[in-house]
Amino acid sequence: MSHQDTPRGGLRAVTRDVVRQRLSDVAVDLFAERGFEGVTVEQVAAAAGVSARSVHRYFPAKEDMVIGTLADYGERVAEAFAARTTDERAIESLYAAYATMLSTREQTDRDKIAIRLLSSTPSLRARNFEKHLQWAEILTPIVAQRLHGNHALLRAKVIVQASLCAFDVALATWAETDEMQGLQEILSATFGALGP
Repeated sequence: MSHQDTPRGGLRAVTRDVVRQRLSDVAVDLFAERGFEGVTVEQVAAAAGVSARSVHRYFPAKEDMVIGTLADYGERVAEAFAARTTDERAIESLYAAYATMLSTREQTDRDKIAIRLLSSTPSLRARNFEKHLQWAEILTPIVAQRLHGNHALLRAKVIVQASLCAFDVALATWAETDEMQGLQEILSATFGALGP
């Protein structure tokens, strides 16, 4: 990577992201093996070769090791939505925004494991719901700006919640152990179910 290719934030940000991803990978592997409740932060730290304090610096809560930076992806979805033409229906722009966000990184088998953990662990489901609220808070106002007529904000809330549901169903379906379709293909199908 040349100096011109260094992301905003410089090498320190790159290093932070690499360490964060490594810690998350170690944690997800341990959670898959022993169950989320059966693993402590100290055990994750030991497996990764760092202190528990270092883990907490990157992940304030144990649940964040599975959720990772997903909460941050809401901003990426919003940016991709804002880049779409205003002639497009809001739900179509949201679909394209989610698809764009997913294309920024390759999905792995470990991602499937993390998604299965999300759906099977109550505290992770609760943390995922918090992520939904964060994304909805970001997306609803910009969707409302696109809408005309009465109840624009109310309609925007419904559209955003429907998009989040379609996104989650796509992720959960893709993460099933016997699913062979790609995530982008499944995402297209879930948004297609929302109608023309």
